[in-house]
Parts: sequence; C-alpha cells; structure tokens
Amino acid sequence: MIQFAIDDKQEVDERMDNKTFAVVDLETTGHSPTKGDRIIQIAIVFIKDGKVGEKYVRFVNPGQVIPIFIRQLTSISDEDVKDAPFFEEIADEVAGLLEGTVFIAHNTDFDLSFLQSEFTRCGVSKWLGKKIDTVELAKIIYPSSPSYRLQDITEELGIPHASAHRADDDAEATAHLFLACREKMNTLPEDTLNLLHRRSFRLKTDLSTLFYEALKKARTRSQGQEFEYFRGIPYRQVQIRETNHFGLSNYPVREHEKVALFEQAFPGFERRESQFGFMDKAWEALSAQTEMIAEVPTGIGKTIAYLLPASIHSMTTGKPVVISTFTNHLVDKIMDEELEKVRTMLGADVSATVLKGREQYISLNKFEELLQVEDESYDETFTIMQILVWLTGTLTGDLEELNVSGGGQLFVDRIRKRSNRLKPDEQEADYHNRLLKACNHSTLIITNHSMLLADLNRGQTIFSSLAGLIVDEAHQFIQTASRMDEIVFSYTNWKYVMGQIGSDTTGQLYPQVDKLTKKLDVQRLSAKSQLDAAFIKFIGLFDLAVGKLTSFNPAAHWKQQGNRIVYTLAESGFGRQDFSQVSEAMFDYISKAELFTSGLTNVLDNLTRSEQVLLSEWNYWVRELKIKAGEWVEIFLDDRRDDFAIWIEKDKRSIPGSLTIFKRSLDSSLMIRTFIDRLKTEQTGIIWTSGTLSVQGNERYIPKQLGVDESIPLLTFHAPAHFYDGAEIFIVEDMPDIQQVSQTEYIEAVAHAVVQTVMATGGRLFVLFTSQDMLRRTYELIMESEQLEDYTLFAQGISSGSRMKLLKSFRQFDNSVLFGTNSFWEGVDVPGEALSAVIIVRLPFSSPGEPVFKARAAKLTAEGVNSFSEHALPEAVMRLRQGFGRLIRSSKDKGFFIILDRRIETKSYGRHFLESLPDVPVKKVSLEHMVNELENCYNE
Repeated sequence: MIQFAIDDKQEVDERMDNKTFAVVDLETTGHSPTKGDRIIQIAIVFIKDGKVGEKYVRFVNPGQVIPIFIRQLTSISDEDVKDAPFFEEIADEVAGLLEGTVFIAHNTDFDLSFLQSEFTRCGVSKWLGKKIDTVELAKIIYPSSPSYRLQDITEELGIPHASAHRADDDAEATAHLFLACREKMNTLPEDTLNLLHRRSFRLKTDLSTLFYEALKKARTRSQGQEFEYFRGIPYRQVQIRETNHFGLSNYPVREHEKVALFEQAFPGFERRESQFGFMDKAWEALSAQTEMIAEVPTGIGKTIAYLLPASIHSMTTGKPVVISTFTNHLVDKIMDEELEKVRTMLGADVSATVLKGREQYISLNKFEELLQVEDESYDETFTIMQILVWLTGTLTGDLEELNVSGGGQLFVDRIRKRSNRLKPDEQEADYHNRLLKACNHSTLIITNHSMLLADLNRGQTIFSSLAGLIVDEAHQFIQTASRMDEIVFSYTNWKYVMGQIGSDTTGQLYPQVDKLTKKLDVQRLSAKSQLDAAFIKFIGLFDLAVGKLTSFNPAAHWKQQGNRIVYTLAESGFGRQDFSQVSEAMFDYISKAELFTSGLTNVLDNLTRSEQVLLSEWNYWVRELKIKAGEWVEIFLDDRRDDFAIWIEKDKRSIPGSLTIFKRSLDSSLMIRTFIDRLKTEQTGIIWTSGTLSVQGNERYIPKQLGVDESIPLLTFHAPAHFYDGAEIFIVEDMPDIQQVSQTEYIEAVAHAVVQTVMATGGRLFVLFTSQDMLRRTYELIMESEQLEDYTLFAQGISSGSRMKLLKSFRQFDNSVLFGTNSFWEGVDVPGEALSAVIIVRLPFSSPGEPVFKARAAKLTAEGVNSFSEHALPEAVMRLRQGFGRLIRSSKDKGFFIILDRRIETKSYGRHFLESLPDVPVKKVSLEHMVNELENCYNE
C-alpha cells in the first residue's frame, strides 16, 4: 500500500534548497565493469543555489583498446586517453568531490552503479547519499516528450548540447535539464503537487523532497486562473474559440486575384498552373455540392489549394468543412504551417478543430475513480504522476500525447472514454465533449479516416450538416474501411482481461469483492460456488481451444519464413463445435459474474467511496469480457466466411503467448458508399484526393474501390516540369534473377549492393523491403560483415522505437541508413539532403500467402477476373509510386531511385511500373557502373 502521509516538519537535512547537486556522466568502454569494461571519461558538474557552477572533467586511461563502436559514439580515441590517469589514481579524488552531494545522472542505474563498482575495485568506499535520475524526473515533468534520450529531450527544450556522448557536454546538458524540470515543477498548481508528492515515495530515486520543496513554494503563491478542477484534480482551462468571419472575401476567380492572395502568404511566390487548376475544381465541387476525385502529386501545393476554397466555402455557408487524413504528419502540417497562411491570405480567423474517436480521450471520471484505489504497482503510480502533470498543460485531452511505458499503457487503456453518458460534473470538464462543441464553431474539422467512417455506427452522428468533405490520402481510405470491421483476438490480451475478475490471488479484484459481499452480508454462497464452477469450465474449454489452435503445424503443408507462422483459420481444420462450446461457457460465466455482485448494487448507497470504486472496477471488467465474448462469436461463429479473411499468426518462439487471430473484410466499397451517399442526401460537396490514385492501364483502380461512380472523371494534375530534375532511376542489371536463385543467394547480392551504394553516397539511404524476414536477414548479414562500421544503421522491427522515432533518429545522423518495410513506403517525409537515395530490394508485390491478399485473389478468380492484372499488379505499382514519393519532396531535392529487382526489365509487366513513375532518366547499368556514377556525383 502506498504511504500517502506527509509531514510538513521534515528534518532540515531532507531539504534540497541548500544542497549541492553533483551531475555525473561517464563514458566507458562498455556496459559491464564486472566483465572488464572501464571508464574513459568522467565529468561532474556542480549545481549550487539553483545555478550551474564548477566542473570536473577528466579523461581516464582504461588500460585497454577502446572498441570501434565506442570511438565512433564518443569521438574519444586511444590517443586521447593514453597519457590520462588510471581510475585507481583519481578514485579518492572523485569520491571526495561527491561526498555530501545529491547524485544526479541521466540514468542512474548505469552511471551510479558503474561508478560504485569501480570504487569497490579500487578499494574506495561506496558513495552514500540521495540520488536523482533525470530520466525518471523528465518523464514525469514532460510527459508528452517523444523521447527521453538526453540529446532528444535537450533539443526539444532548447538546451545547448554540443556533443552527445561526451561526458563533459552530457553532464552539463543534464544539469540544465534538471534545472528546467525544477523550474517547470514550480509552475504546477498546489493541488497537483500535493497529489504528486503523495505518490513520489514509491519512485526509484529520491524525487519526493523535490516535490515537497515545490509544494511548499506553491502554498505561498496565489493560484493561477488558468486551471479548473474536477473533483480536486487541476486541469488546464480550455476556451471554445468563436470563429470571427471579419474580412471574409469571395473566392478569387480571376488569375490576378489568386496571385495577389498567395503573394500575401508566400514571399517570392511562383505561380503553378496545376495548383490553381486543382483549387478551382475544389471550389466548384464544394460550391456546387458535387463529388470529385483528383490525383495531385507532391510539388504543386495541394494542401493550400484545398484549404483556401474550403475555408471560404465554410465561412460563406456558416457550416464546417471536414478534412479527413490518414497520417498525423498531414494533421500537424495543417495545424502548424498551412492554417496560418490561409488566415493571412483571407484576413480572417480561420479556426480548426482536430477531432478523434472518443476512446482517444481521457475519462476524468474513470481517472478520479482509479486514484482512490490503494494498491498501485510502480508502473501505475508513475503513469498517474505523468497524467497529473499532463492535465495541467493539455488542451485536447488526447491520450496519444502521453509517452508512457508498456505497463503504463495498460493503465491508460483503463481511463479511456468509453461512453457518451456523462455525470453532471463531467459535462463541462470532458475534453471530447468540449471538442464536439468546438466543432460547431470551427471553420474546419480535421479528423482521421477511421473516425469519419465510425459515424456509420454512431447512434447520434457527428459529421452531418457539413459545408463539405475533403478526403486527403484517399487511397488509404480503402484500407481504413476494411479495418473498420476488423476484429483481433490476442491471447495475452484475453488472458489479462480474464485474470482481472477470475484470479483469486490475494490483492486481486475477485477476493476483494468477495470480502466486501461478506462484510455487507449480501453474498449467497451458491452464487460464489456457481461462479467458481462456471469459471473452471470456461477456462478449461478456452485453454483446450487455444491448445488446438497453437498445436497446428502448417510447416507440414508448406514452408514458413522465419519465426512468424501465418495460416488461415480454415486451414487449421478446427471445428465450429469447439468454438461454440467455449462461447456457451463464456456467456454462462459472465451471467454468474453479474449475479455475484447484484446484491452490492442493491445497497450502493451504503458503500464507501473506495468500495464503490471496487464495484465499478468489477463491473468494468465484466463489460470488457462481454465485448470479448462478442468478438469470439464474430470471429469463430459467423457464417459469412466468403466476405472476410480470417487468419492466425504466431511466433514459434512464444506459443501460446504470441497467438493472434484476425478477421478483416475483403470489400469495403459498400461501407464507403453508404457513408458517402448519406452525405450526398445532405447536399454536401465531396473531394477525394491523393498523390497516387491511378495506375497505368487501370485508371479506375482506386476510384472503383472507393465506390466512386464511373461518371465522375479522375482528374489528374501534374507537378511543375522541373520538379523532378534532381532525380534519376537506376536499374541494376547484374543482380541475380530473384525467381531463379535461392533467397539466401539473393539476400547476399542485396547486402553487397547496399554496402557498395552506402559507401558511394556516404549514407542517407532508405532500403525498402516487402518482407520483414528478408529485411532482418539482410541487416544481420551486413552487420556481421562489419563493412559499414562507420555508418549508423536503423532497422524497422530490430532497432527499438516506433516508425516516427526511427525516422527522427535517421535524420539526426549524416551517415545513417534506414531499413524499412511496408509502412516506410509512404507517409514519411525526409526533404532535402537528409535522403540521398532509395533502394528498392524487390518489386512490392504482396506475398501470395498474405491472408487478405490471398482471400481477395481467390474471390476475384471465382468471379472470373484475372487477379494478377486486376489486383496484384496495380497494387504493387501503386506501392512503387509511393516509394518513389519518399525521394523527391521539393523541386530542390536530388536523389537516386535504385531498383535491384530485374523483373522490372525482364518481365512484360515491368513497363507498367516504369510508366507509372515520373518522367525522369532511367539508366540500366551494372552495380559497378552505378557505384562509379554515384561516387563521381558525391565527389563533386
């Protein structure tokens, strides 16, 4: 149980105001002093009276050769340390400097433990005192930071950090980070600090006194007016912005009117015919309330070209225009860059509200309930502290803003808004509710494809009475629609939910509720025994079913690649009766679980606040299990098998933990049309647009899947003639034929080609794969060869971090190489010299065994349609076009698009790929010739 007591009369030596802080950073030959790793540089920066003071910096002779990786990382050479003292010679000096200080490091688990080990080795007493980890502190104080690596968080906060991984610069940057955290802490409201201090005793380092000092200061200052309160929890006050239509102008029909407007927002504006042409067509569709579809590539200023007419039309009609996107990148671009330009052009207050699904937002009611639970894990305590700080700054309540641990994510999932039913005191405080109100006063509503389509299943629609709808990245609307009906069975997730109300372990929910029913004398013994019996039957049948699903070995039927095993549910041969028995037992158990607490519901007014929270938790998990029961029926007992792909995935290294089952719709056009037709009845203009909508020889490939009527032409706009002048395409002729050699032989050739290309260009490459297994094997082969030791390599699925984190890391290093799979073929933006080349390892055909592709192909074949020419080929061509789009993002960009798969020239379908790409020079050359050209280019 957490100790929440707080004593205002803490001992004087507990205070940190008058303490000296010693900020320490070490550079070492490795991570393990017990295995012989040694310090090569130590830096101590002292903080006194809130200011950075004296510094102690020494190179240290490790008595061994510094590994190559460490030399590259730190820029510390053997020459730098050869005349430096050994640590034994300075150990007493370092210990003396640290005596009586508060030890600070950015990851004390490493720096302090390494230092303590070295003190022991040198016969010096270990350091004793309080310690502060700035990683732990920064995660609480800056809960929305995308990364807590020292170089990332300091860059975000504008803290100078000249050389990352040099002890002197790292220690000074850490010192300023610590001071920034304290300064931010002192701006928090008193009630937030009180809630934080109560929980700070459970943290891993000594942050409680910092919170206590900040709390005392808060008690002496007046409370700011920028905070509101929900049941004692402070949160940032958010005002709904009223749109000011002052300065509203008519649409600029004439050429000179357009130019005049654009010159206001774009100094040195250059007229682009395609931009003005698309803008006119967008205005026509919105004002005439018709539907249009347009392919608009990068380079013409597409976003501004639809924002301007959308804003004018919205302000003219008094109704909002909705803009639906797929990637957060476009949302950020609109909100951070383009919107201000539109305001400048129109001289009007063009407002925009970003709206996501309700489960993206925090339920303050649920959060406040969970604050009453006395038993918290470290992850829960830490996440609560992050959220308390986040609430004082967030203007949206969007939980995606939080950067929490894996364990913390489980807590976040419990505080998501699940219902639109709000208690009276929630009405004003609820973020999602306020955003819905803000939409009524907004010129533009920016949302995502899934939020838009979810309107079909809402009792009360959100997107109605609109001035217009613009769907950008429209090709992704199809995938979003197919995933709207997707159901995912995750073994680990199911076990987690079942364990919340099924476990009788002391401290878990079930025994606590059992104890409460006994205390209030509302429990019927038969109800408990029936519940236990129902659970045993349910869990037994569930485990039996999972055992059968996981024991099936598809390797006996065909070859699997790597550790990932994929096969369809039909191929498993598992019978409907087995699924039905689990379903019946599950619903029986759920009914018994509801009956078990029915007596408590009848005496709700007699329960204490914490007892009500306990009952609420029980009811929450019973509802979650009900949702799971519905998913079980949808996946295993739905007879409409021909309309869906159902497949099983598992990792042979982790069975049954990795077991996941997916069910996804094969044709989403009907769902899309149902939604669009509803908007049409409301006289709403609709614009579909994307950079890739057509395929050579199959222009209606995407429009058909969107259900766009044949009578609506696909409008195609072109980038300026000079836009792709900096691009070249290389086809490497002497690569082995991918269909004639083993995968191992092809991977060896790919690895060689990548190494040669990287050395010629100096890095700054994307290497795009269609298979995670091929990516992994290529990456491992290159790493083993040690030929690219001087380069920084990032590999999706291998290097830690999300797609966007990998992308950010890639941008930070001049000599970096990024190995990516499907999600890196589009939606990532690396303009300028940060990206010099894109290597296409193989043409991006979907794997024939990929479940959704396989099911769609089978359905087309059954309908008498050639699945290759009508599905496989256009899908691959679209993906290659998107891959090319990563390379050239502006007319100033230069780069090489390198294709290693010879099928693009040896197969008859290869011309479809080449004809789909922009009109740039295509060279068919040997690897050696290409490398020579690249070297000549970069030497110049």
